[in-house]
Amino acid sequence: MAINSIGQNAALYAEPTINNAAKDKSALGKDDFMTLLLVQLQHQDPTEPMDSDKILTQTSQLAGLEATANTNKALEDLAKSLGTANQFSTIAAIGKTADLGSNAIIYDEGAASSFEVYFPESIEQGTVQILNAEGGVVKNLDVGTNPSGVYQFDWNGSDNSGNQAEAGLYYVTASYTDQNGKAQQTRLGAYPIESVKFDGGQTLVKVGSNYVPLSSVKEVY
Repeated sequence: MAINSIGQNAALYAEPTINNAAKDKSALGKDDFMTLLLVQLQHQDPTEPMDSDKILTQTSQLAGLEATANTNKALEDLAKSLGTANQFSTIAAIGKTADLGSNAIIYDEGAASSFEVYFPESIEQGTVQILNAEGGVVKNLDVGTNPSGVYQFDWNGSDNSGNQAEAGLYYVTASYTDQNGKAQQTRLGAYPIESVKFDGGQTLVKVGSNYVPLSSVKEVY
């Protein structure tokens, strides 16, 4: 078993991008319709000029097309603005605790399982318990005396009797006494949010030593 303190800092870098999107030539816009109307008026037969009602109808259609285009552009800008606002509102969660909704680990025979547990208070003495599906204690891991923080543990699969545990799903909890002598409890799956990263339109939060999608967080408190 090993217990290791997890670092608290992360550097974020963003690469500049250049938008070289080509104009879509497969659809006509309001400027194209205006050009067609002007050409039509320019080449009309002087002896049989275009009917004024027809001109008004086409002009109204052109005005409607422009209004629709402006509305769509405004909605696109609003959607982008709201998306950016929602992303950056996540920054307010830094320093709070994210609960991933599970304290389970998977153990494979012959391979050590590594996991992290967050201790909100300083640890005077404590124990991490690895439980089976029935809630029985399979292994106790000593925490030692340490300051508050996120710590990594390695479990080689041996139980408290020295026998090898079966491969499968196990659960991790911890009981400890803080520096004031008060009993405390914690478990795997709840960590402080240390930073927020935006990658490819996805919002990621740093919990422990890993970045996870914001969608994986079940509760923030």
